[in-house]
Amino acid sequence: MTNQLGFYFDASLCTGCKVCQVACQDKNHLPPEIIWRKVVQYGGGNWIPQGDIHVPNNLGIVSLSAACMHCDQPTCMQVCPTAAISKRSDGVVLIDQSKCIGCRYCQWACPYDAPRFDEAAGVMTKCTFCEDLLGKGENPACVDACVMRAIKFGEMDELRAKYGNVNAVEPLPEAKYTMPSLVITPHKHSQISGTGTGRILNLPEEM
Repeated sequence: MTNQLGFYFDASLCTGCKVCQVACQDKNHLPPEIIWRKVVQYGGGNWIPQGDIHVPNNLGIVSLSAACMHCDQPTCMQVCPTAAISKRSDGVVLIDQSKCIGCRYCQWACPYDAPRFDEAAGVMTKCTFCEDLLGKGENPACVDACVMRAIKFGEMDELRAKYGNVNAVEPLPEAKYTMPSLVITPHKHSQISGTGTGRILNLPEEM
């Protein structure tokens, strides 16, 4: 069986501090407009009148840290017209920028909006799973940076055996489209993808 590396995310621990996002930006020397790992705030509920006051009704905010899912069935790779995207034997999905023509098909096809266009270079970019650090036996930058230890990585079989099979909570798309290499421990306010009643609370410039 082919090995598959993936991420584990504990939504019950995440405080939304964005240190993982900053660490990714710093390690990969990314400009502010190119974000590989995004921390998304998702909230729902409302206030309902009760006599002379309003009381909370199912109010809740959940933070979600997400990057490229290095999917089992990566649509980005399927639509790339120049075969610039490949999947390694360890499951890591990479872009060969020497072959990329910057058409953005991968970005449009990816339900996670993971590939990002570098206008200065004219090519697509995305999370590399910190392949250079992996090669030295080190952890991805986001994993080491998380102050709450909410992000981990490993072989998917091991992650699923330890943490379960949940891999899609709002606002992520349903997992059936690409089979993401991700395991999630949901927050108490998390909603399974496709059943959400909330909305993304991030400002446009944070996305």
